[in-house]
Amino acid sequence: FVVEKFGNSFLVNINTASAEELCTLTGIGESRAADIRAYREEQGGFSCIEDIMLVSGIKEGMFKKLKNMIYVE
Repeated sequence: FVVEKFGNSFLVNINTASAEELCTLTGIGESRAADIRAYREEQGGFSCIEDIMLVSGIKEGMFKKLKNMIYVE
Protein backbone atom coordinates (compact mmCIF):
# COMPACT_ATOMS: atom_id res chain seq x y z
CA PHE A 1 0.00 0.00 0.00
CA VAL A 2 1.68 3.20 -1.13
CA VAL A 3 -0.44 5.85 0.52
CA GLU A 4 0.86 6.44 4.05
CA LYS A 5 -0.70 8.55 6.77
CA PHE A 6 1.72 11.05 8.31
CA GLY A 7 0.08 13.23 10.92
CA ASN A 8 -3.12 14.55 9.38
CA SER A 9 -2.13 14.01 5.76
CA PHE A 10 -1.68 11.11 3.38
CA LEU A 11 1.48 10.83 1.29
CA VAL A 12 2.01 8.95 -1.96
CA ASN A 13 5.22 6.98 -2.54
CA ILE A 14 6.19 8.05 -6.05
CA ASN A 15 8.42 4.97 -6.43
CA THR A 16 5.58 2.47 -6.09
CA ALA A 17 2.32 4.35 -6.76
CA SER A 18 -0.04 3.13 -9.46
CA ALA A 19 -1.27 5.49 -12.15
CA GLU A 20 -4.56 5.79 -10.25
CA GLU A 21 -2.76 6.74 -7.04
CA LEU A 22 -0.55 9.26 -8.83
CA CYS A 23 -3.69 10.87 -10.29
CA THR A 24 -4.82 11.72 -6.75
CA LEU A 25 -1.97 14.26 -6.60
CA THR A 26 -2.65 17.93 -7.39
CA GLY A 27 -1.94 18.65 -11.05
CA ILE A 28 -1.24 15.03 -12.02
CA GLY A 29 -3.50 13.54 -14.68
CA GLU A 30 -3.30 10.29 -16.60
CA SER A 31 -0.66 11.54 -19.03
CA ARG A 32 1.66 12.92 -16.34
CA ALA A 33 1.14 9.78 -14.21
CA ALA A 34 2.26 7.73 -17.22
CA ASP A 35 5.34 9.96 -17.57
CA ILE A 36 6.20 9.44 -13.89
CA ARG A 37 5.83 5.67 -14.18
CA ALA A 38 7.89 5.59 -17.40
CA TYR A 39 10.67 7.64 -15.80
CA ARG A 40 10.62 5.38 -12.76
CA GLU A 41 10.93 2.25 -14.92
CA GLU A 42 13.69 3.70 -17.10
CA GLN A 43 15.75 5.21 -14.27
CA GLY A 44 15.13 2.64 -11.55
CA GLY A 45 13.11 4.96 -9.32
CA PHE A 46 13.49 8.25 -7.55
CA SER A 47 16.22 8.87 -4.95
CA CYS A 48 14.48 11.87 -3.38
CA ILE A 49 11.23 13.75 -3.92
CA GLU A 50 13.04 16.52 -5.81
CA ASP A 51 13.87 13.97 -8.53
CA ILE A 52 10.26 14.19 -9.70
CA MET A 53 11.33 17.44 -11.41
CA LEU A 54 13.38 15.28 -13.79
CA VAL A 55 10.09 14.05 -15.29
CA SER A 56 9.08 15.92 -18.41
CA GLY A 57 6.57 18.65 -17.61
CA ILE A 58 7.17 18.77 -13.86
CA LYS A 59 9.08 21.87 -12.89
CA GLU A 60 9.61 23.79 -9.66
CA GLY A 61 6.12 25.31 -9.59
CA MET A 62 4.40 21.94 -9.74
CA PHE A 63 6.94 20.44 -7.34
CA LYS A 64 6.01 23.09 -4.77
CA LYS A 65 2.39 21.91 -5.01
CA LEU A 66 3.40 18.25 -4.72
CA LYS A 67 6.21 18.26 -2.17
CA ASN A 68 3.94 17.89 0.87
CA MET A 69 1.98 15.08 -0.78
CA ILE A 70 4.78 12.72 -1.86
CA TYR A 71 7.65 10.69 -0.46
CA VAL A 72 10.16 8.07 -1.64
CA GLU A 73 11.20 4.88 0.05
